Amino acid sequence: MSRLSGPAVAESLLAFWAETGVDAALLEIPTDRIAEGQKPLAAPRPAPATPLRTAAPAAPRPLALEAAREAAAACQDLEALAAAIEAFEGCPIRFEGAASRSVFSRGPADAPVVVVGEAPGAEEDRLGRPFVGKAGKMLDRMLESIGLADRAFITNTVFWRPPGNRTPSPEEQVVCRPFVEQAIRLVRPRMLLLVGAPATRCLLDQAEGINKLHGRWFEWRTAEGDLELPALPTFHPAFLMRQPTAKAMAWSDLKLFAERLNRPARP
Repeated sequence: MSRLSGPAVAESLLAFWAETGVDAALLEIPTDRIAEGQKPLAAPRPAPATPLRTAAPAAPRPLALEAAREAAAACQDLEALAAAIEAFEGCPIRFEGAASRSVFSRGPADAPVVVVGEAPGAEEDRLGRPFVGKAGKMLDRMLESIGLADRAFITNTVFWRPPGNRTPSPEEQVVCRPFVEQAIRLVRPRMLLLVGAPATRCLLDQAEGINKLHGRWFEWRTAEGDLELPALPTFHPAFLMRQPTAKAMAWSDLKLFAERLNRPARP
């Protein structure tokens, strides 16, 4: 059997890497690894000491949280609540790149279901309504599939778009939570549908990821304990657009949600 010459070996090796999907080199300048391996090893530098992080996440400013509670509690209807949110300046996210308007809600005031998502995106920020972009259209299709078209009150854990569409911080969610809770009080739904991990963590105080929490029933209650409702977490529509393989699990969650919602009331 004939041996391949140098150029042929290189050509064969390049063909092998191309077949396995490698299409770029790690470095622009070639490196002689044999010569590098003959150099004496330098003594390892001690790693700098890293202090352990034991502190809890930053709590919202007490005055801002108290102001949110007082402003929310004073609202006796959704119109007043929307105005109170628009006037509220205690959430830092409002001043970090969002449009001047707040993004509160859409859907009927007497809806049997309240859907809570994460935060407004660019399209929501522009139009002043939650879930109106591509993810919102998918959410509408999800709700329609279980008979809830135009029958869900939809809001988010925060009411201003985070810069760069980042996830809202726990501090930002906590300071907005009194407004979310008051919205649920005023709508008086039968159940909550929580879409995505940030909404689930915020309203249910759960640390696990959405892969473990979705499709499980929880009892949500207000901070004051005056209202308690069944709540089901599921995947955020934006996540489903990026990970279509999760749609089957989301569909199972929706069927579970619809089955409980449509149960006949006990006599």
